[in-house]
Amino acid sequence: MKKIAVLAGGYSSEYGISLNSAEQVIRHLDKSLYVPYLIIITRERWYWKSPEGEKILVDRNDFSVSAGGEKILFDGVLIVIHGTPGEDGRLQSYFDLLDIPYAGCDAFVSALTFNKYACKVFLEKYHIATAPSLLIRYRKGWIAPDTEGMKYPLFVKPNTSGSSFGVSKVHDPSGLTAAIREAFRESDEVIIEEFIEGTEVSCGVLKSGSHEIIFPPTEIVSKKDFFDYEAKYTEGMAEEITPARLPDHQLEKIRETASYIYSVLGCKGVVRVDFILQDHTPCFLEINTIPGLSRESIIPRQAQVFGIGMKDLLNIELEDLFTQR
Repeated sequence: MKKIAVLAGGYSSEYGISLNSAEQVIRHLDKSLYVPYLIIITRERWYWKSPEGEKILVDRNDFSVSAGGEKILFDGVLIVIHGTPGEDGRLQSYFDLLDIPYAGCDAFVSALTFNKYACKVFLEKYHIATAPSLLIRYRKGWIAPDTEGMKYPLFVKPNTSGSSFGVSKVHDPSGLTAAIREAFRESDEVIIEEFIEGTEVSCGVLKSGSHEIIFPPTEIVSKKDFFDYEAKYTEGMAEEITPARLPDHQLEKIRETASYIYSVLGCKGVVRVDFILQDHTPCFLEINTIPGLSRESIIPRQAQVFGIGMKDLLNIELEDLFTQR
């Protein structure tokens, strides 16, 4: 059986969400094919959390662990770290150097998609609709942005962060400075976008050597002003309706656009693409190359409606690790 390192944790505010996703991954991983090892990544240390709860440090020189006098090397890696260093290309580059196969997008695609502004600019060249936006760099000594010509309300977001940490909806210029400062707490860069009126939807995609799955889109209805962290992870604060309550031709347009974005970016593994549907046009918000896989997450629910369980979903994602080498 193949030894699979399931990486969780990370350096961002999404640490706890990552642990929840990894717990579900290990629970559903096909134990007839794979032996999972939960590897926790923090700034201070990397360690294997054994089934008995023991914490055994990882040798980063070759990404191995030692137990009972045996050195354990991994056949493959499944990264379940939301945010840095799992979703921004850093760990992917590390495993490329060690020639250890990993599931999901490669280092370049991960870095590009993690940078919201760069990804938007890239996709605009492929005629993907996005909201008007601007970028603020330099956490220290940042210059007040020129938002003249932009229509309020505006969304102010960390350029490299997830789960809506540090995101604010600003209704007039008086709230802009505070929102920018809040976003800078999560990222070294801040993106400001115009608000798009419409239906928020999310669509998962998984393409492998033997499968092409475009999941049924999910409609997101927040009970707050927008789909922030509280709305995402507090029961009863949002409805996530799969499939979305839209005509079939609009659902198909969303699925086609998500599939196209996946292909032009060169994604691998499971990703989730978020849109606002405005006037029958899916306007791109962002892409998550390591989407949540906890029980509360969107992808497992979409897979269930599609008719595929988590075990089979993980098998499809992992099979390419070994068939393409």
